[in-house]
Amino acid sequence: MSTKPYRRILLVVDLTEDSLQIGQRAAELAQRLGAEIELLHVIEFLPVEPMAETLMASVRIEDELLERAQARLAALATELALPGAPCRVESGSVKTEIVRVARERQADLIILGSRERHGLSILVNFTEDAVLHAAPCDVLAVRVSRPPG
Repeated sequence: MSTKPYRRILLVVDLTEDSLQIGQRAAELAQRLGAEIELLHVIEFLPVEPMAETLMASVRIEDELLERAQARLAALATELALPGAPCRVESGSVKTEIVRVARERQADLIILGSRERHGLSILVNFTEDAVLHAAPCDVLAVRVSRPPG
């Protein structure tokens, strides 16, 4: 059985301090494979009651958050020495948007972070688990290491 090499990598980051570590692993892999890499961040907005003033304020806040996220994603791409890599910020269900963009971009591999879980958090359906089961391609979860303390 022959496998095709990875050519299109979708790097999914949450723009926390862990994003650089995950991005470095993805950039190194993309370079070794000669693969394209695209960065994705998804913002999941909470629904707002449709009252005129509240709705307008929330739309402005959402637009501002999308713009800020786009700037931070572009800065991350530069820090990872991926200045030409496409950077996308989407809004909606995190799992749904990751899977949709992976399909749309015909990604061969999705790379995202994975955090260690303890206690009740083990029972919660985390993003990496949900994406793993719905993805149209392979998924690589980069273990995020936390300093002790």
